[in-house]
Amino acid sequence: MSNELLRALPSIEKLLASSAAVKLSATLSRDRVRDLLREIVDELREQLVQDSGFRIQDSGKGSPESGVDLEAEITQRLESKARVVMQPSLRRVINATGVIIHTNLGRAPLAREAIAAIADAASHYANLEYDLLAGRRGKREMHCQQLLARLVGSEDAIVANNCAAAVLLVLNTLAEGGEVIVSRGELIEIGGSFRIPEVMEKSGAKLREVGTTNRTRISDYASAINEHTRLILRVHPSNYRVIGFTERPTLAEIAELSERAGIPVFEDLGSGCLIDLAPYGVKDEPVVNESFKAGISVAAFSGDKMLGGPQAGIIAGTRAIIERVRKNPLMRALRVDKMTYAALEATLRIYERGAATRDVPVIRAMAMNENEIAGRAEAFCQRLIAATGKRLHIALERGASVIGGGSAPEVKLSTVLVTIQSAELSAATIETQLRNQPIPIVARTERDRVVIDLRTVAPDEEAMIIESLMGLAQPTQPGAASVET
Repeated sequence: MSNELLRALPSIEKLLASSAAVKLSATLSRDRVRDLLREIVDELREQLVQDSGFRIQDSGKGSPESGVDLEAEITQRLESKARVVMQPSLRRVINATGVIIHTNLGRAPLAREAIAAIADAASHYANLEYDLLAGRRGKREMHCQQLLARLVGSEDAIVANNCAAAVLLVLNTLAEGGEVIVSRGELIEIGGSFRIPEVMEKSGAKLREVGTTNRTRISDYASAINEHTRLILRVHPSNYRVIGFTERPTLAEIAELSERAGIPVFEDLGSGCLIDLAPYGVKDEPVVNESFKAGISVAAFSGDKMLGGPQAGIIAGTRAIIERVRKNPLMRALRVDKMTYAALEATLRIYERGAATRDVPVIRAMAMNENEIAGRAEAFCQRLIAATGKRLHIALERGASVIGGGSAPEVKLSTVLVTIQSAELSAATIETQLRNQPIPIVARTERDRVVIDLRTVAPDEEAMIIESLMGLAQPTQPGAASVET
């Protein structure tokens, strides 16, 4: 049978003339379809040669010798491959995990104003490097400069392409060839194996460790200062906490030592809050302007974490330091484009008018209280039960959302979770099928249940989740929605 099928494999040109191939060629191009057909025929040929249990369902349209419809099999595989090829690699997903700043899911979704600003900048020419008032070439680093400085209370500010780049720029600018003093308890590693000692080495600065993992005093910093010292580095432990028998000097103490020794102090804030989120349960995340009130020289923080804007690394500090950073040749390699500036400025304008808790999605999600989520969750359950005919077991229970993105690791925000079970389908199967929807839905699984946290689901996404679950529902024992305490 395998030899007969090998001889019966149609030519690529014949397959290209089929109606399915002609139709796909209008979308993918004839050359791309030809490549896919070659892949498929090669796969079939290898399966037949190896006789690896390959079988094709007889459709009644096969060759007289084999009774197998090879062209139908090839067409089916072509359509399947084409669906995968035509899907964009970067796709929208629905975040139902309750992780607000989900690094794997793109961190902060942007505010509507930021999205509109990107569209406007991307679809037209823009004054990225043109001074409209002077009528001559300008500098892109001027965008957001005054707005950022005003919001954080610094003299000047500049934007790089992420916080790691910002840290590299500051270290290279201020401490290349010299020593940087840092506490052993702050030699952190963040996601993607980004380690402070390694980035310091790449910057050309030399690490001078002081104190111990759990206890560092201001006297440790003072004793380490010598003629080679160029910078004192303070790192906020954004993705971990050291608790117990600990000691750490205050920023004011470090700033006073910095002024007395004539050595700048640099704070790597990581997440970078522009407003105090403690009223919403997010504590121990420093507000950027408080650092400048304490007297630090320069700070770096992310644009797409607690700030809720686009990926960016923001450097704010004294006018003299920012001017040195601006002149660093690395600045050109690490600069941002017009769309980042557009989105960042639009996001910062929201903070300027005091509307972040309403208009910045990640801040709004953090500020959402348990009662608000409970109301949405109860209504969601009732709609889901009505849509699935009680073929799934659906319940509500209290739980916790987390900040994510390497921020506020100990913070748990009270929430109400929607739990889903099926007598016929495992939680892993339901989770996989939700993830394979046209708009993938990413949820958690716990104790053989699918768990949905509406804190990170936009209201207009609820209907998509319900529609997807309707297609997955199988007959099972009736379930009822109830809050479990």
